[in-house]
Amino acid sequence: MIRLVLALCLLATSALAEPIRIKDLVEFDGVRGNDLVGYGLVVGLNGTGDGLRNAPFTEEIMANLLERLGANVTGEAFRPKNVAAVFVTAQLPPFARSGARIDVTVSAIGDAKSLLGGTLVMTPLNGADGQIYAVAQGTIIAGGVSATGQAASVTQGVPTAGVIPSGARVEREVAFDFTGLSVLRLALKAADFTTAERIERAVNAEFGRRVAQMQDSGTVAVDIGATGMGSPAHVLARIERILVQPETRARVVVDQRSGTIVMGADVRISRVAVAQGNLTLRVEESPLVVQPNPFSEGETVVVPRSNASIGKEGAGLAEIRGGTDLAEVVAGLNALGVAPHDMIDILKSINAAGALHAEFVVN
Repeated sequence: MIRLVLALCLLATSALAEPIRIKDLVEFDGVRGNDLVGYGLVVGLNGTGDGLRNAPFTEEIMANLLERLGANVTGEAFRPKNVAAVFVTAQLPPFARSGARIDVTVSAIGDAKSLLGGTLVMTPLNGADGQIYAVAQGTIIAGGVSATGQAASVTQGVPTAGVIPSGARVEREVAFDFTGLSVLRLALKAADFTTAERIERAVNAEFGRRVAQMQDSGTVAVDIGATGMGSPAHVLARIERILVQPETRARVVVDQRSGTIVMGADVRISRVAVAQGNLTLRVEESPLVVQPNPFSEGETVVVPRSNASIGKEGAGLAEIRGGTDLAEVVAGLNALGVAPHDMIDILKSINAAGALHAEFVVN
């Protein structure tokens, strides 16, 4: 098992050494989405909506909606089970224009059991500035199913959340003068001085002149005027296709719950000796029944009898030779022949001894 896990890690880290497009390594200044959120009502549920006694806000929003549509429900007592209050979230893509359609996610906030088959009523979506940027409406595609009987119930997935593909229409555009930029900043997703320097050299080589300059480990600035191109959009289209080999920090990530171990390509282990063994405590009960002699006064009793033993497993110290690449590190660890969960404990101990030359991350 551990051999398979580490072999997959080796293949994964080998793939990361290949050149990657700059568009996959950086975020471009001004080219970003904006989060939207709204509060709405889902109708048409098959008796799986909010219990209005437990979710009074659902009754309030339903009454407000009906009054806006001309129905006077003041003082009326209605307890429908086919409506549910929901939060609606979406992301407004960069450069989204009025009339464009975007996907939305709908999540119940009351005690509704399922949103399957429901329809979201027209819901405004607000940005961080409080302005309405889109309006959502449509039929929900729920992500699960739930069935309940008298003595048992079963739930698969999450029926209280769903999506509406292209369920919102953009009503307001985000004001941003992209064509007026004189300097385009490339923000690295993983800040690293070596990677930033490689991006700078690759961009300058692409244009044949010095147009890019590294400002810090996370930012590379590109002078739009020095490129000699007509607009920032043309410069961006040319830059994002450039291939760069990123530099990654040596890192070991372990998940104790699943026993998963992931190692970066630059992980190194110094020469070290490891002993790993298990302590087993075994207690066996062998009760003895004692009976009185025939025709004598007495009673039958059970005399307890216990056998306890302690056993130790392990083959003594095993040497892990220092590795110059990931393949040698994996081979040295595989030589221990232990299970993934035991390997995690061994890696912790090697790191504590100062022989693991990598960042050690435990999830």
